[in-house]
Amino acid sequence: MIKYNTEMVADVLLEYGLITPAQIKEARMHGGNKGVVDQLISKEYIDEEEIIKALAKHFSLECIDLSSAVIQKEALSLVPYDIAKRYHIIPIKISQDILTIAMSDPLKVDAVDAISFRLKKTVDIVLASYTDIKEALVKYYGVIDEDQKDIIQKVDEDLPKEDFDDVSTEDAPVIKLVSMIIMEAFRMRASDIHLEPLEKRFRVRYRIDGILYEVEGPPKRLQSAIISRVKIMANMSIAEKRLPQDGRIRLRIMAKDIDLRVSTIPSTHGESVVMRILDKTSLVLGLAQMGFLHEDEKKFKDLIKFPNGIILITGPTGSGKTTTLYACLNEINRPDRKIITVEDPIEYQIQGINQVQVQAKIGLSFANVLRSMLRQAPNIIMIGEIRDLETANIAVNASLTGHLVFSTLHTNDAPGAITRLIDRGVKPFLVASSIRAICAQRLVRKICSECKEEYNPRLDEIESLGLSQQQIKKVKFYRGKGCADCNNTGFSGRIGIFELLLIDQEIQKMIYQKMSSNEIRKRARQLGMKTLREDGIMKIFGGITTINEVLRVTQGYEE
Repeated sequence: MIKYNTEMVADVLLEYGLITPAQIKEARMHGGNKGVVDQLISKEYIDEEEIIKALAKHFSLECIDLSSAVIQKEALSLVPYDIAKRYHIIPIKISQDILTIAMSDPLKVDAVDAISFRLKKTVDIVLASYTDIKEALVKYYGVIDEDQKDIIQKVDEDLPKEDFDDVSTEDAPVIKLVSMIIMEAFRMRASDIHLEPLEKRFRVRYRIDGILYEVEGPPKRLQSAIISRVKIMANMSIAEKRLPQDGRIRLRIMAKDIDLRVSTIPSTHGESVVMRILDKTSLVLGLAQMGFLHEDEKKFKDLIKFPNGIILITGPTGSGKTTTLYACLNEINRPDRKIITVEDPIEYQIQGINQVQVQAKIGLSFANVLRSMLRQAPNIIMIGEIRDLETANIAVNASLTGHLVFSTLHTNDAPGAITRLIDRGVKPFLVASSIRAICAQRLVRKICSECKEEYNPRLDEIESLGLSQQQIKKVKFYRGKGCADCNNTGFSGRIGIFELLLIDQEIQKMIYQKMSSNEIRKRARQLGMKTLREDGIMKIFGGITTINEVLRVTQGYEE
């Protein structure tokens, strides 16, 4: 299919000096079934973006990026797929009786007239590249045809070949659509993909930097087919729809090994699916990169050099505890040390470390693995999570018999981990004797470096942090304006804020006496412990994050 009204477009490109007469002559000689402009593109004399910009300038039209444009659902529902495909257009918005469409060739006046006549609307046009429109047709209409094979190849080349063997023509569009959902999530740096069946629509959301963003979902009629496709890829039973299931998909995308942890759960309007994206190449394995301030980083590095004791990382789900544990292990991973981990699940594989996966179905629990693990004579043990008294007691005993133990707990702050262990039945004297330090953490979004700008915060924002005008007198505050690199959010990536509680003799005495976590907190602060919010404020002052972001993750947190 010829993409552009070739001769007229070639004249425009020649007028703006983007191509030469010699290049046009060569394109005509070797054109074959392709048009002149298509041949120029294939020979890489010019790209589609340059063509669209030149046409927009020549005809005084707006050009848009369909990957970030806001598409009105009303406009999409107004234009059937057969019209959009026939004329290669994407409806953008409808305002009163004016329909705005995106097309790649403004010289196709007959197409504009035909659409206007059929829909009984005045048609206004904006320009987008042919390829972008092709991808948008798949994204918004959920249909793939023979003319779209070049998009499919781009997606397919990064997926396992066996996934596409013996595929019927009827199944192919759904397979490609699922692939594109995964590819788009990866491109947008999403950590999770949520496929959620609602009453009248099928919602797709991506979690990016800890925040859920809704994207345009496929038609409701494709819901069952898409969920079945995901379950097949994850080796789940497509016949079982009444019970939750877990699975795993391994892919290679853009030369990167990607694991997707898939979870399904039955809901009112169908099975809800969550795919967690684990990019092995993006794992941060350094304490400095985690976000520790210089002083805390030094304290933490000294702590993990101890030959024995327990170091706990605490925080809610999704606060980066496992990543911090991996950073600790990577820091002390040496040939003369034997390190064994017990995890559920093993999220990332680290070279030189023995990692054991918990399998409750066959009785391989944390406690059972730990008992056997100690007979392997390790120097360092990492327990994914202390979930019960038995696991806690084994961890304490291991620390008291010369092992360095790393683990996590779900508590809001560092002192709360002490009372949590005691409440679970661990004797206070064992808690005091075994624990070296407790680090509570949260993740805050970092300001995008590409659109970072200075601004003056409101007075109520300053006061909400508990700061005075005197304290911020010489401080510069920054925020992200929003750009294409950060998907117009103003944030790109995340970094930790920490609360590091060191267990010294005085804190040990308080634990012996079963003092409350609030009393331990007060004394720890007197001894120099920075709270989560105070650490966040230091990162605001450093231009790393924003006031609202620190307030969001520390809201309801007692200082």
